[in-house]
Amino acid sequence: MKLYFSPGACSLSPHIVLRETGANFELEQVNNQEKKTKTGKDYWTINPKGQVPCLELDNGERLTEGPVIVQYVADQKAASGLAGAAGTMERYRIQEWLNFITSELHKSFSPLFRPATPDAYKDISRENLGKRFDWIDKQLAGKAYLTGDKFSVADAYMFTVLRWSPRVGIDTSKWPNIAAYMDRVAARPKVQEALKAEGLA
Repeated sequence: MKLYFSPGACSLSPHIVLRETGANFELEQVNNQEKKTKTGKDYWTINPKGQVPCLELDNGERLTEGPVIVQYVADQKAASGLAGAAGTMERYRIQEWLNFITSELHKSFSPLFRPATPDAYKDISRENLGKRFDWIDKQLAGKAYLTGDKFSVADAYMFTVLRWSPRVGIDTSKWPNIAAYMDRVAARPKVQEALKAEGLA
């Protein structure tokens, strides 16, 4: 398998999951601005959506969309338990989190990274994220991870997205459960491996 990634982008989530499951994979870096890979390929020809992540399977098929990729990778190594067993409530809770992160957090961060977004709109985005963080902080009370004491694919995604907070002027230290959670996930050996491989640690 080959993961097309950009350092620190949402592709960090499947990168973490690939390492957590012990999968065999290679990395190919993408320049998000130029839409070129490090080996000089036109990224539009690999993923017509133009975004990372993209996972190229050994048979040449390609999967896009981070929440789908992480579930696929975890299912290939079901013993890892990172996505919950099919049909279990654990599985649906993890999917519930993945959907929340992608729709309520990930997309709310997007305007904050665009230089053309008006400042007033950025303020609204930060305020909306703050309300979401209030709720997440409550959910994490007394828990090591989002669904309890077990790390899942949802944690890889949550960690990836929350890492963007300082870059857009959000100080997560005011949410103690989130701050402790971020430290806990960051300390995982496979997370450290992924961060180092992307030049982020």
